[in-house]
Amino acid sequence: MSAERADRLAAYLATRKPATLLDLGCGWGELLLRTLAATPGAHGIGIDTHGPDLARGRDNAAARGLADRVTFTEGQAAEHSGGADIVLSVGSYQAFGTIPDALRALHPLVNPGGRLLFATEIWQHTPTAEQLANMWPGISVDDCTDLPGLVDQATTAGFRPLRIETATRSEWEQFESGFTAELEEWLLANPEHPDADTVRAKADAHRAFWLRGHRDVMGFAYLTLGPEPHVG
Repeated sequence: MSAERADRLAAYLATRKPATLLDLGCGWGELLLRTLAATPGAHGIGIDTHGPDLARGRDNAAARGLADRVTFTEGQAAEHSGGADIVLSVGSYQAFGTIPDALRALHPLVNPGGRLLFATEIWQHTPTAEQLANMWPGISVDDCTDLPGLVDQATTAGFRPLRIETATRSEWEQFESGFTAELEEWLLANPEHPDADTVRAKADAHRAFWLRGHRDVMGFAYLTLGPEPHVG
């Protein structure tokens, strides 16, 4: 997600004047913090299983003067039961199972009149067998749907789609290049390190998954959803 998109989404969510925010599978909670910064007085909770990301989130919150308005908690997103005015689930549906499972689980967590930002991978077009073979081990066509299919899954789960956006190619390139950039910089600085071969293999494999597998095949969608009331 580009900084421009993050700021735009945060500003849009802030127009609801939420009092509470919840980020499930938050990582270091960048969008959570940007939305809190745009919403004076609101309080947020970020939940993730990766301690180092949570520590980074706490440090970022302190640096931005938000430490008293956000709590980062290590735990399972699917075990959280409290609701919020704004719920964020960005690239973390797997915590609940499938995408439909996640949407059904998230619906009751969105307070009446609140909003869910749900973001996940989609197929831009159905991958060929060769493209699938060049992606991550175990991936299948059924792991994603296309954009219309994703919106259908959201409406079936009791949401109305308010905004439908997809990542640009530039955002994908920034993300994928950024993912391996730290590894590549480390390799250049530590060519004789005992872990160099392992790090090199990790970087090469990830780059191959992208360039030979999912590039221009997999997309990423951002749905801003409003829950319909009285949905079981």
